[in-house]
Amino acid sequence: MVTGRVDLRSDTVTKPSEAMRAAMANAEVDDDVYGCDPTALRLETEMARLTGKEAAVFVPSGTMGNLISVLVHCEIRGSEVILGDKSHIHIYENGGISTIGGVHPRTVKNNEDGTMDIDLIEAAIRDPRLDIIYPVTRLICLENTHGSCGGKCLSVEYTDKVGDLAKKHGLKLHIDGARIFNASVALGVPVHRLVQAADSVSVCLSKGLGAPVGSVIVGSKAFIARARTLRKTLGGGMRQVGVVCAAALVAVQHNVGKLEGDHKKAKSLAKGLNEIKGLKVDVSSVETNIIFFDILEGANITAPKLCKNLEEHGILVFPESSSTIRFVLHYQISETDVQYTLSCIRKAVMGVPDENGGIAGK
Repeated sequence: MVTGRVDLRSDTVTKPSEAMRAAMANAEVDDDVYGCDPTALRLETEMARLTGKEAAVFVPSGTMGNLISVLVHCEIRGSEVILGDKSHIHIYENGGISTIGGVHPRTVKNNEDGTMDIDLIEAAIRDPRLDIIYPVTRLICLENTHGSCGGKCLSVEYTDKVGDLAKKHGLKLHIDGARIFNASVALGVPVHRLVQAADSVSVCLSKGLGAPVGSVIVGSKAFIARARTLRKTLGGGMRQVGVVCAAALVAVQHNVGKLEGDHKKAKSLAKGLNEIKGLKVDVSSVETNIIFFDILEGANITAPKLCKNLEEHGILVFPESSSTIRFVLHYQISETDVQYTLSCIRKAVMGVPDENGGIAGK
C-alpha cells in the first residue's frame, strides 16, 4: 500500500517547504517593474554576489532567462549563436531564439560529458568578411550541468578555454546554469569561479535549489539593464514579485548544502539499478542528481510499460525512449524512497510477485 508519492520526474517538482511558505507570507514587497521590490532586490544582489557578476534580474523561468540573454547578446536579427545539439536552449525552449529573436542556431555536437570540442566550436564561427552570405556569429552558449547528458559538469578549465576562444573572436559567452550549484558542489569549485569566463548566466531557482518558481540572470550592469527592458517586452515584468523571491532566498540559503546528499542518493540509486538483471547504468557517469538507465534487449518490459507500472506504485518518472528512463533526484527524495523505488523496479523487471500476489510488470 503506497502512502505517499515518489516524484522522480524532475527536480522542478519540489513543494515549498514550511520555511519558504512562512517567508512568502511575510515577504516585504513593492512594485518590481518600478525596480523597488525590496525582497527581489535582496535576491538579485545575493545572486550577483554568488556568481561574481555586477548585477542580476529575476525572471519567471529559465526559458525566459536564456531567451533574454541570447537576445541581448544578439541584438541584430539574423545573428548566429553556437550551441550544443543536445542543449536545452536548442531542444526544449520552443525555438524561441529563432521565432521571437530572429537568431539563427548553429549546432555543434555535444560529447557524452556535455562539452563541445573546442576546435569544432572554432570551426563553426563564421568568417566576418563573408557576412553578406552568412549570419554573423555573436554568441557561444554552454550548459552546466548538462541535463541531456546525464547532469554532467563542465570544468573550470574547459569553460575558461571556451571563454578565451570567445574573446579571441570578439564573441560573448552565455552559460545556461540551470543547475550550476549542482556543478559547484560536485566539482568543489565556487559558483563564481565556474562562471568567471561568462558574460551572462541564467540560474534556475526551482531545479536543484528547490524554490517554487523562477530564475535569475546575472551579468554586467549594462547587460542587466537591457535584460530588464526585454523582460518587460516579453511579459515577464511582475509587480509584487517579492512573494516568490522570498522563497527563492530561503532555497539559496538552506538548500545548497543539501545538494551533496542529492548526488549521493543518485549514486546509490544508480548502483542499485545496475544490479538488476536487464538494466544497465554507467554508474561512473552519475556526477550529480540525474540518472539515465537503459532497459536491455530481451528484458520482459519496455520503458513506457515500466513507467506505468511504477506510477501504479506511486512512483512518477518519464521515459526518454522505448528503452531509456531518466530519474532526477532532489532534496525531497529520501533514502527510503530510493530503496522503495529499487524494490518496485526489481519486482517489475524480474517478474517477482508483488504484495497483492500478482506478477509486477506483467
